[in-house]
Amino acid sequence: MSEVKMEDIVSLAKRRGFVFQASEIYGGLAGFYDYGPLGVELANNIKQLWWQAMVREHDNIFGVDGTIIQNPKLWEASGHVAGFTDPLVDCKSCGARHRADHLADTDSTDLNELKELLKDKACPTCGKKTLMEPRKYNMMMKTWVGPVEDESSISYLRPETAGSIFINYENVRETMRAKLPFGIAQIGKAFRNEISPRDFIFRVRELEQMEMQYFIKPDIQQEVYERWREFAWKFLTERLGIAEDNLKWHEHDVKERAHYAAAAHDIYFKYPQGFKELWGTHNRTDFDLSNHSRVSGKDLSYFDEESKERFTPYVIESSVGVGRMLLAVLVDAYHEEEINGETRVVLKLAAHLAPYRVAVSPLLKNKPELVEKAKEVYQMLKKEFGNVMWDDNGNIGKRYRRQDEIGTPYCVVIDFDTLADNTVTIRDRDTTEQKRVEIKDVISSVS
Repeated sequence: MSEVKMEDIVSLAKRRGFVFQASEIYGGLAGFYDYGPLGVELANNIKQLWWQAMVREHDNIFGVDGTIIQNPKLWEASGHVAGFTDPLVDCKSCGARHRADHLADTDSTDLNELKELLKDKACPTCGKKTLMEPRKYNMMMKTWVGPVEDESSISYLRPETAGSIFINYENVRETMRAKLPFGIAQIGKAFRNEISPRDFIFRVRELEQMEMQYFIKPDIQQEVYERWREFAWKFLTERLGIAEDNLKWHEHDVKERAHYAAAAHDIYFKYPQGFKELWGTHNRTDFDLSNHSRVSGKDLSYFDEESKERFTPYVIESSVGVGRMLLAVLVDAYHEEEINGETRVVLKLAAHLAPYRVAVSPLLKNKPELVEKAKEVYQMLKKEFGNVMWDDNGNIGKRYRRQDEIGTPYCVVIDFDTLADNTVTIRDRDTTEQKRVEIKDVISSVS
């Protein structure tokens, strides 16, 4: 199979209703995307699968849903107001702005190092060697709360979902009577004012995160850290079905990781633009709860009844973006195959991820008796699975190709033999093989 190109994914996403450019009729807005009918189904399936694995299958992990706008002191305590920055470089000739580290092709954000790496670089926009010195800017999106826009009403759209987890740590611990170790999970929107959003939905300004913060005694940090690394890898390979060849680990060195982090590993996925970060596991030590205790004045320490010790819990973080995971699933599932001299595009999605599990079709839509019988089968399957598509547009070959492109695992066709013997044709997406089964056996055949 040839390498998947980003333009193929973008074309499929638009053509088949997975992802649209936000505000497209007005020329769009860089870094913002809308999910279409199929995209929202796929994204919801991914989120539900993560929630099932992360929260419902663990007795000691609890969910929350914090607000997007919080008291701005939260972001002061977390270091985002002072330190949530990216290196920026402007072109003196054309005014274009670029991420300095991306332009220099480095993971370093040190301004002196970037200055050296960029001194002979040309601006990608105009081609002139007129780049100014790199500088840092804060990526948080600023807003105002209340009727007056002044310094006292400044707030921010949250740059990550973890903040509301940390400030609800004590609420969750008390209401759920939780003892260490325990975790708090959340799925929600975050906003980052990226200098140069790019690569489709990989780097955007409005994103959705799935995060879990696991609170522990410091002496088990290494053991727990490795366990959550293993969880992330198994989720991607076993639950989502992503090929291991498309994944690899990247360990952050001292320059890359946050100053407070004791360790940080990312799982990289082989996107069309190369291996890039998908899922992060980080040892945040006691940085978050200690800072929120200091700034808020609220004691967030923990008293361990067994050891009779009081300490501030350490935190192991597991964090992944919905958009990046959805893009990884699309890229991993995208295949082009030659069949009888024609190219077939097929999304080989796991059945539990596919926007539609089954498509039901009457062989001919102008034959009322076939349509009526097909509707019966459609309603039966819809009651069982929910995500079932009715498809009577075009000839049967075109329907198969359309369903292949959107990842529907099975197509059920009602023909004239159905009226005689109560059997239907079931076509398998991946093998293209067809078999006849009785209507009463259809549900078990596509489960």
